[in-house]
Amino acid sequence: MQERYLLTNRQINDDLTRPVLTTPFWFWVAAALLGGGLSLGLLVVAVFVIFGLGVTGLNRPVFWGVMITNFVFWVGISHAGVMISSILRLSQAEWRRPVTRAAEVLTIFALGTAMTFPLIHTGRPWRTLYWVFPYDFFRAIWPNVRSPLVWDPSAIFTYLTSASLFVYVALLPDLAVLRERTTGLPHLFYSIASLGWRGTPRQWYLQALAGILLSALILPVFVSVHSIVSWDFAVSLVPNWHATIFAPYFVIGAVWSGVSAVATLMVIMRSVFKWQKYITPDHFDAIGRLLLVVGVGWFYFFVLEYLFGFYGAEPAEIAVREFQLFSWPWNLLFAIFMLAAFLIPVPMLCFRGIRRSIKWMLITSLLVNVGMWLERYIIIVPGLAYKQVLTFSYGEYTPSIFEFTLIFASFCMVGLGILVFSKVFPLMPIGEAKEGQIFRASVKVGKVEVPAVIRE
Repeated sequence: MQERYLLTNRQINDDLTRPVLTTPFWFWVAAALLGGGLSLGLLVVAVFVIFGLGVTGLNRPVFWGVMITNFVFWVGISHAGVMISSILRLSQAEWRRPVTRAAEVLTIFALGTAMTFPLIHTGRPWRTLYWVFPYDFFRAIWPNVRSPLVWDPSAIFTYLTSASLFVYVALLPDLAVLRERTTGLPHLFYSIASLGWRGTPRQWYLQALAGILLSALILPVFVSVHSIVSWDFAVSLVPNWHATIFAPYFVIGAVWSGVSAVATLMVIMRSVFKWQKYITPDHFDAIGRLLLVVGVGWFYFFVLEYLFGFYGAEPAEIAVREFQLFSWPWNLLFAIFMLAAFLIPVPMLCFRGIRRSIKWMLITSLLVNVGMWLERYIIIVPGLAYKQVLTFSYGEYTPSIFEFTLIFASFCMVGLGILVFSKVFPLMPIGEAKEGQIFRASVKVGKVEVPAVIRE
């Protein structure tokens, strides 16, 4: 990293614990706005429970719509934590340090938000316990354990548990810092939560070892979760869904949208908490280069998915592709999706000036996630809306105001979760910031002295 500031341990402690120990006015305003948006979502869920899912745009044969799109989208966003924390930790990428915890926290709250949508979509959330366990002993009806719809809860709960454990292990040194800076009930809470952390060499060794092991163990879960989500579609015989390429296609798409969401979060953290010395243009340049590689990889699988569909030459598959590309309003949505997800952001990321610009990185990352939400929507709905021979009832799907409200509420839910987390725990790892200062050094390249990183 070319831009590195020399910071003392005391300065790092002061800067990174300030959001926890002080409560500015904007915090209450943001919490009120996000809480209001979440309350609207809860009101919509109450409407669903009372009046049923008929108030949505869902019909026969389009029985999956915005809610399942949101589910796939937020599961994709949750892959940010593993990509930033696990893979970059194992590869010892220095620029990861300021954003590892924010990415991990985004993973937790994005997963929690994603899990709510299948529950709402059932129409009877209080009966979702039967999703996994036997639910009719008298008629010997059991869930089909060969269905990805049954695998989904297991994979997501495993992912959520491992991500939460990952965050907690990395939090221990920071909890000890807060323990020494608080009194009363907060001091008691942080004393219990820090598990007697004293910063001894043995504790640091075990904490680092646990971080490496969890990073390695969580990678298979990272791949399996979105693969299973893709199989929710791929194992069905619906045109446009029945594709063997879906597992890697969904995984690389999840990384593309998740890392973009981390870039957006970096901009927000830098401006809200005044962490310009910790999140520099170098960090945006690094994540921009990562996004460039991931974006090109995603486009490769996107092209393969369409080539496989045309290569099979099945009439239903070709008809759905033509429906997506040439029928209103899908042709407009497809054009917006391609512009937002690839044609605008990827060429922009090729330029170093844009990667180092906070404003342009915010615009680029937001565009990617707008495009990736539309990608999931275009995958899910047209295949169901295709008029099949044996379909006895046709209906055009148009999302209702209730479904649009749920989209807004889901963003409020994730935002409120991260905001509350930042008030209780440091959103930037204090230990990582101090370790980065230890590895800070300068080397002479020709006649110029530049920052460098020393490794044993």
